[in-house]
Amino acid sequence: MSTEQPEEHVEEFKEQDRYLPIANVARIMKRALPENAKIAKDAKECVQECVSEFISFITSESSDRCQNEKRKTINGEDILWAMQSLGFENYCETLKVYLHKYREATKNERSSAGKDNGMDETLALYQQQYYQ
Repeated sequence: MSTEQPEEHVEEFKEQDRYLPIANVARIMKRALPENAKIAKDAKECVQECVSEFISFITSESSDRCQNEKRKTINGEDILWAMQSLGFENYCETLKVYLHKYREATKNERSSAGKDNGMDETLALYQQQYYQ
């Protein structure tokens, strides 16, 4: 008779595995700067770490809400609620508008499945308007 305890399965992640890809972070940073601006490697890495931590922070708060409400799926309202409760309310109105536009676009996409309705272009134009 063995007295060994079953091994807990714990996945190991490298620190870098929980970060957004540096190329994506750099691309977003470049869009906010003049065309001839340069970004140092350490600045990209710092923003990469901060953005990834911010996403984890918001997601964790959203997840806690879902668990308290006995739900398994985090939705857009959960993210907005988390941002509001964590003190990021200044971003919520813009994100509500974006979420509404996104849902409208994807609803139209689903209702006309297989047809080119230009929704990707609509979202791209909306993103340009608000994020550039």
